[in-house]
Amino acid sequence: MQTFTAVFLIALSLTFVTRMWLSARHIRHVLAHRGSVPANFSSQINLEAHQRAADYTCAKTRLGYVSILLETAVLLILTLGGGIDALSSFWSARLNNPLIHGMALILSTMLLMGLLEIPISYYRNFVIEQQFGFNKMTPRMFLLDLVKRTLVGLLLGVPLLLGILWLMDKMGSNWWFYAWLGWMGFNLALLAVFPTWIAPLFNRFTPLEDAPLKARIEQLMRKCGFRTSGLFVMDGSRRSNHGNAYFTGFGNTKRIVFFDTLLARLDVPEIEAVLAHELGHFKRHHVIKRIAWTFAMSLLFLWCLGYLMQQPWFYLGLGVHAPSVPSTATALLIFFLVMPAFTFLFQPVASLYSRKHEFEADEYAAHNASAMDLIRALVKLYQDNAATLTPDPLHSAFYDSHPPASLRIARLQSLARN
Repeated sequence: MQTFTAVFLIALSLTFVTRMWLSARHIRHVLAHRGSVPANFSSQINLEAHQRAADYTCAKTRLGYVSILLETAVLLILTLGGGIDALSSFWSARLNNPLIHGMALILSTMLLMGLLEIPISYYRNFVIEQQFGFNKMTPRMFLLDLVKRTLVGLLLGVPLLLGILWLMDKMGSNWWFYAWLGWMGFNLALLAVFPTWIAPLFNRFTPLEDAPLKARIEQLMRKCGFRTSGLFVMDGSRRSNHGNAYFTGFGNTKRIVFFDTLLARLDVPEIEAVLAHELGHFKRHHVIKRIAWTFAMSLLFLWCLGYLMQQPWFYLGLGVHAPSVPSTATALLIFFLVMPAFTFLFQPVASLYSRKHEFEADEYAAHNASAMDLIRALVKLYQDNAATLTPDPLHSAFYDSHPPASLRIARLQSLARN
């Protein structure tokens, strides 16, 4: 056995066991606290709603077992099982151009992985989400969304992939730096065009027409020094009963989007508090910090790939025929396939960083709107979205980008008293 094969199997096994263990812990913890509402929420959320959230959380987590098993099996089949070698041989017999061959290899692998994910996605929407009253999609809508996502992914991804492979082939040993510049440019352009060109392919966006609410929001934005290209309502209720609000866009294309389900559920002061939280992300430069972090990590990963693609053991250790000349497409494909197995245990660091930002945005909202209004809004959203109030702490540390409900509410209550 190749040394790197053993390293890969150890990393993959550790990741697999940890993910399954975290899921089991999460289910046990949620069920252990299913019988009573936490004291901080007992006056606002009844036992039936609390138990519904627990059951919903457990159902989603159990489905996660299937996803983990499938992802691990597919990765082993593609690498040590010879799947990538088989696909490469298939395309080699039909395509002579190395660049086109590389494109076909990567796209066909992604297509096969996407097809395997469809049954899980369908079950999630039409069994779990349907059972708990969230799903509004029809099979026809599910299929149309799938086709749209595939076409958009191809229209955006094919030129990007073609450009990256060309740079890898033509720019010499420092190709990774030029590829990184191209990756940055692509992402910044995507942030700019997403609100007006891509998002409307999947949802309808209409200007916010509630005059009192609009006036209050505009007053808050002036107070916070925030400029936007518009306030919009998204028809989220066409697909789901979940509610949310978010910023989208970049530079002059920034816009604020409210789910229609959120506007229907929250009072005006509560909506203002939610928006103040989102404005807190802007004022504390969280979006820019996250973009910078993402770009820094992508530079590191591309540099690592630049080294690994020159090493025969990198291919052989993953069950891929080692080419006499480094294969850019094969190296790119297997690197990003196996990378999650080596980076999963660092996930709590990213989650902790994200939760820090959420606390900072809550603090900003408490100072510029009302902490109590934000608490009331969050409690309604927890209830409406069937979010568990009692997640397993370790599971939460790995996966949750937002602080647990109890900690978040306690922090806001403290801010309200000051």
